[in-house]
Amino acid sequence: MIPAPFAYARPTTVEEALQAIADGGEDVKVLAGGQSLIPVMRLRLAAPETLVDLTRVTELRGVREDGEMLVIGAMTTHADVLTDPLLAQYGQLIVQATETVADRQVRRRGTFGGALAHADPAGDLPAVALALDAEFVLAGPGGRRTVPAAEFFVDYLTTALEEGELLVEIRVPKLGEGWGVRYEKFNRVAQAWSIVAVAAAVRREGGRIAEARIGLTNMGPTPLRASATEAALVGVDVSMETVTAAAAQAAEGTSPSNDLNAQADYRQHLAQVLTRRALAAAAGL
Repeated sequence: MIPAPFAYARPTTVEEALQAIADGGEDVKVLAGGQSLIPVMRLRLAAPETLVDLTRVTELRGVREDGEMLVIGAMTTHADVLTDPLLAQYGQLIVQATETVADRQVRRRGTFGGALAHADPAGDLPAVALALDAEFVLAGPGGRRTVPAAEFFVDYLTTALEEGELLVEIRVPKLGEGWGVRYEKFNRVAQAWSIVAVAAAVRREGGRIAEARIGLTNMGPTPLRASATEAALVGVDVSMETVTAAAAQAAEGTSPSNDLNAQADYRQHLAQVLTRRALAAAAGL
């Protein structure tokens, strides 16, 4: 189908983008890579009055260091994430998850910030951002503010972005020496949304686990942390026995859906299995 008519703005700076959003009327949509928005517009499930295209806002692209943090521009494409040397060194969990996003063509157009702002619980990147305790920098009419990942994902396809605001960058801590990571994904066919996926980061000190961070994909209306499993791992010896015991608690506090791909109890089983696999790989077992 053909989208409904809309006004079109193509700013070149963040300030111009915010002004275009403010001037766009009651129903304004922001176009990043368009891999989620354009299909629903073609089906007329969305019919915005104004479309604000960010593809020429070059300041929103790229990855840089800021002390112990990596700063990823919201318009950085998935393809650029996969080839960035800073992410290769300090952000391997992001790289592993991005490698599973859709196909090569989508990764060339889709953006890191666009995928996070879309907030699909079956998407691969929200759970990674949550596991890494990422921070989201939002720009709006009143200036900029920073929202932690734990507060950014509010509900299904809903974030903390307020009217007139724009996601401009994502800040994630560097994971250096001592950290191991793994993203484990289970889907029905290649290049599909996750039925369940697990993002795991483990820091070892000698033969013990000092810290564990685990994000769950598609186990509720928002990405979730496997908090019980994380707590069970702190200070324990690195072994398959301890990892398996902790992973058995991965589904605690989750509320997965029933749909054509899987029932809730199957998703809970998958969460335990994938958490065990991800933790074993991240811990070097």
